[in-house]
Amino acid sequence: MTRRFKPKAWQLVAALAAVIALAAYFYMKSSSSGTKEPYQTAKVSRGDIEVTISAAGKITPKEQVAVGAQVSGQLEKLYVDVGDTVKAGDLLAQIDATIASTNVEANRAQLKELRASRKQQQASLELLKAEADRATMLLGADAIARADYESAQANYKIAQGKLEAIDAQIERQSSTLQADIASLEFTKIYAPVSGTVVSLEAVEGQTLNANQTAPTILTIADLTTMTVETDVSEADVLRIEKGQPAWFTTLGDSEYRWQTEVRQVLPTPEVLNDVVLYKALLDVDNPEGRLRSEMTAQVFFVVGSAKDAVLVPVTALQTTPARSQRKSADNQTTQARQPPPMPEGMQQAKQAHPDATVATVLVVGSDGEPVPRMILTGLRTRTQAEVLYGLDPGETVVTGEMKIAAPKSGANQSGPPGPPPFMGR
Repeated sequence: MTRRFKPKAWQLVAALAAVIALAAYFYMKSSSSGTKEPYQTAKVSRGDIEVTISAAGKITPKEQVAVGAQVSGQLEKLYVDVGDTVKAGDLLAQIDATIASTNVEANRAQLKELRASRKQQQASLELLKAEADRATMLLGADAIARADYESAQANYKIAQGKLEAIDAQIERQSSTLQADIASLEFTKIYAPVSGTVVSLEAVEGQTLNANQTAPTILTIADLTTMTVETDVSEADVLRIEKGQPAWFTTLGDSEYRWQTEVRQVLPTPEVLNDVVLYKALLDVDNPEGRLRSEMTAQVFFVVGSAKDAVLVPVTALQTTPARSQRKSADNQTTQARQPPPMPEGMQQAKQAHPDATVATVLVVGSDGEPVPRMILTGLRTRTQAEVLYGLDPGETVVTGEMKIAAPKSGANQSGPPGPPPFMGR
């Protein structure tokens, strides 16, 4: 049995060696045939493109008023609750008016007393004036001593001063009374603006102390116009300006776009963890009340946009160096190869769009071979680029980076520069 097994083993080894040799032969043949690696392509299309700067923000009412108390006392009654809609002038709350009304009554009584004193002084003044006039007449007839004349004149002037002092006291008391009346009116809290009650900071029965700080009772906000406060980094703030179009979405409805524009960019930044952020404010109408306070918004500032533009994938733009280096076989020096000149149509397009960028794409021809072509691009996003010159919708371009081979040193350079051949990766 041992003699029978060995020949079969040698036969198996020989057959395996033959299979390996055959596979190596076909592999070398396929490699030497110059088959190109497959590449991916995409169609040039038409569509809309928009370049934006994104930032996070929160939604707040544009107009919001904290309604406080100007007098101290116990909060007797609240006539509104959170969510109620109020108009300017509506009664919101009532503070205990006992002390304020007592002060008004006391000041009114004191004012009456001063006015009665004035009447008395007015009567005394008229009597002293008559005596002064009589003394003047008697002095002229040399029927009274000069001392009596001077005494009568002095008493009259003193009476005039007392009357003026009483008038001043009445004026001061009137001012005090007006202040007390105003304090009495301040016990009734009215709505300063129309809007919605968004918060209550006090409850009925609470004692309010307005001597140190003005206590806030409630907050009214106008929810028909909301403001989006966004934090823009210092790297992007120079590209944002007043009146610039923008749009945003909310976490609750990421499909709906709220269209708006920039109202203001605040000049003073906020520094958070060494990151400089500037506030950009955007106003938006909210007639249906869909936007609420403190909602999170994802804001997109529109830097540039184009409608029905020629679009190509960004991955189709080939990396073309400005100059390539090649060594001379004779002197081993480097010589820069200048890029071919722009066609006349591209030059005109470049003058019309100074900010445009020259790029190179590989266009698949009718024979299926990619051919390099210079194009002019405008707006770019992460996925698409706007083509201003050089491509038509429907053409096919190669996506992905491919090496473009330099022309051989022995090639004829007398004719016009043609497109260089391409090489697969």
